[in-house]
Amino acid sequence: MPRDPAEADLIGELTADHLKVQRLFERVRAAAPGSTERKELTERATIELVRHGALEKQHLYPAVREHLPGGAEWEERELAEHADIERVLAELARREPAEEEFDLLLLTLVDRVTAHVLEEEQRLFPRVQAVCQAEVLRELGEKVRAGRATAPTRPRPPAPRAEPAVRPLVPGTGLLDRVRDFLTGRGRRASG
Repeated sequence: MPRDPAEADLIGELTADHLKVQRLFERVRAAAPGSTERKELTERATIELVRHGALEKQHLYPAVREHLPGGAEWEERELAEHADIERVLAELARREPAEEEFDLLLLTLVDRVTAHVLEEEQRLFPRVQAVCQAEVLRELGEKVRAGRATAPTRPRPPAPRAEPAVRPLVPGTGLLDRVRDFLTGRGRRASG
């Protein structure tokens, strides 16, 4: 991985996102059950996960489909995992931290995200690196960095029969999310 984070390729960018979420999960676990801090950290993790998922859908999975043998099946499976995670995130957002369901959903989220990250880092990313030219991966890394500013931050699980390969995102969705986040203070209180 390049020393300068601004030069990270697609895999470097996505791996850095995974690490950021894992660190947020550690902080969530350390926060007192039922606390405002736990809720705020969960909101921050949600923002990071939704943004990351949108960027993977836009940049990683099309490359997977195009370059990997069996890429369409990989893409479909990964998109289904993202949809499942977004459903958990949406349900978690409707809960208060003092509710028993909040902690149960939080455990479910951590388990599913951890399994998804392990599969990507141990199985998918090495395959992508093996078949994609370094220049393609660098260009996709640049697109991921540029896309962070406009990616959505709120979960939008697909409808049960939605086409899994439909690409995100409705233009402006990320901007609307950021306006709502700014107005409500969502994700800023626990961003330290």
